[in-house]
Amino acid sequence: MNVSEPGCASVLKSILCSRCDQFSAELYRTGLVPRAVPVLCNSTVSANSTQSQDGLDDFCTKVWNECHNVSLLNAPFTLQSGKPFNSTSKLTDIWKSKSAFCNAFGGSSKADLVCFDGGPVSLNNTETPSPPSGMCLEKIDNGSYLNMVAHPDGSNRIFLSNQLGKIWLETVPEEGSGETLVIDESNLFVDLTDQVYADVELGLMGIAFHPNFKENGRFFASFNCDKVKWTECSGRCSCNSVMGCDPSKLGPDNGAQPCQYHSVIAEFTANGTTAQALVKPQEVRRIFTMGLHLLPIMNKKSLLGKILRLDIDNIPSSTRISSLDLWGNYSVPGDNPFSEDEELLPEIWALGFRNPWRCSFDLERPSYFLCADVGQDEYEEVNMITKGGNYGWRVYEGPFLYNPPKSLGGNTSVASINPIFPVMGYNHSEVNKVEGSASITGGYFYRSMTDPCMHGRYLYADLYGGDIWTGTESPKDSGNFTRSKIPVSCALDSPIQCSVDDGSPLPALGFIFSFGQDNRNDIFILASTGVYRIVPPSRCNYTCPSENVTRLPHPTPIPSPSPLSNSTSRRLDISLLEQLLLFSFRVFVWFFFSSVITFPCVQQGDYRFYSL
Repeated sequence: MNVSEPGCASVLKSILCSRCDQFSAELYRTGLVPRAVPVLCNSTVSANSTQSQDGLDDFCTKVWNECHNVSLLNAPFTLQSGKPFNSTSKLTDIWKSKSAFCNAFGGSSKADLVCFDGGPVSLNNTETPSPPSGMCLEKIDNGSYLNMVAHPDGSNRIFLSNQLGKIWLETVPEEGSGETLVIDESNLFVDLTDQVYADVELGLMGIAFHPNFKENGRFFASFNCDKVKWTECSGRCSCNSVMGCDPSKLGPDNGAQPCQYHSVIAEFTANGTTAQALVKPQEVRRIFTMGLHLLPIMNKKSLLGKILRLDIDNIPSSTRISSLDLWGNYSVPGDNPFSEDEELLPEIWALGFRNPWRCSFDLERPSYFLCADVGQDEYEEVNMITKGGNYGWRVYEGPFLYNPPKSLGGNTSVASINPIFPVMGYNHSEVNKVEGSASITGGYFYRSMTDPCMHGRYLYADLYGGDIWTGTESPKDSGNFTRSKIPVSCALDSPIQCSVDDGSPLPALGFIFSFGQDNRNDIFILASTGVYRIVPPSRCNYTCPSENVTRLPHPTPIPSPSPLSNSTSRRLDISLLEQLLLFSFRVFVWFFFSSVITFPCVQQGDYRFYSL
């Protein structure tokens, strides 16, 4: 857009640049009708507005005075008015007066709204809220699980699964009841141990339930299998001619052949209408199968390092699946970002990931889709995922440039990508100053009121159990997060007593594998030492001004078994694919690679996005 008048050019430049302002969502009032122009200040700030009065002026009048008689090609004002693209006009051709123009584009700064005055937005109160004084936990089970999924029927039942391939359906006790989880080892919901190949990096990685599970009994399991040990473990190898890869040239790794291990997403059916399944679930269909090669290859035709979005309710015929060169029984949504891009596979939703471990949607803001991504040498990150986004790996590791070794697919240049950087994260040295090792575990936005001081904050942790963070967004909907490491204690009246490390009052959580969320929106920590629930802070003598501390006494806790040996504190390089998420009868799948191997897992959750 060429503008000959300097004054008009200056104000138009500031308007165009306002899209990059940290408060652009407020300036464009994105919750209302779409706007090409921010709300231009045309009156003084109201007394109860959060916007600073410093420098605030009648900017709408200034825009009119500078530009009303200037010919503009494709000006944002004319585009918002409905004029066709590539049209030239003056403001006076459309609006006969300043008053008419400012009625269309102007607005005042009100209590929870801001307007654009030509410069960066400044708020009277931009301080980040203080983090909670601490996180209080109660221990309700001694078992070790990778996944916890709330039952889609809205009850207090949950599904738990371990890495070996066992899935349980159990009832969560009321917080404060003093009761524990009761795991019935003799009555599994389903046992997949004969199909699952479990190792440090392999196993049953996730489970997901169809939103209509109560009616149709459909659920999904993502696991790894070994074709040497299970005859039905088969599929196309991810090292193939399309990627310029020959499996025969890779050679074995620690005795394993290329594509000996497969990544499987299988669909099962069960009677989901009763408290316990009357008929043991049976596999009915393979949604996805990929043979895993032993070396990562950078290629746009590869599914590795990508988030995929699949439709699992509209399954084409086998002939159609073959002609479309799909990896299983699914179809591709037409609004996927690369559905018509011949350079990228149509299943891809976003790319540039190394090894995400746990993703979730915010229950109150479905557009907030966060994934934690395990780093290589230096940085652990949390990303806000957007359609078609590139998150930088292997050009960047977090916010830092990464110098990768040569790969069979070549390396990507810095200039060739437009990366989206993490919204939160931490350096390896912060959690292990001696070894410098770390592995992030993604969590959730806390939406329960059990701990009201935690409400609205994003929780995540490091695998090793010593550090848990809250991410506080300020201002709301800005995408700007401040992280705080939070103290963690175990309630003295916990149903099961928590173990403690020698010389420390802190609970010995062991490895933090995952977080879970039930239908009350309470958050749970799934650790190697057991299952922990976040409870009211007053139970650990933490202060939370908004908590109602009138509580009933709790029963005497059950003693805990001995803590794990310190020898188990070695680094677990869990190279896992995160989740499968159901949304509007669609599926999100994550495919990642580390330096050795790649595989997927699945999960599920609430009635809007079915994510856990």
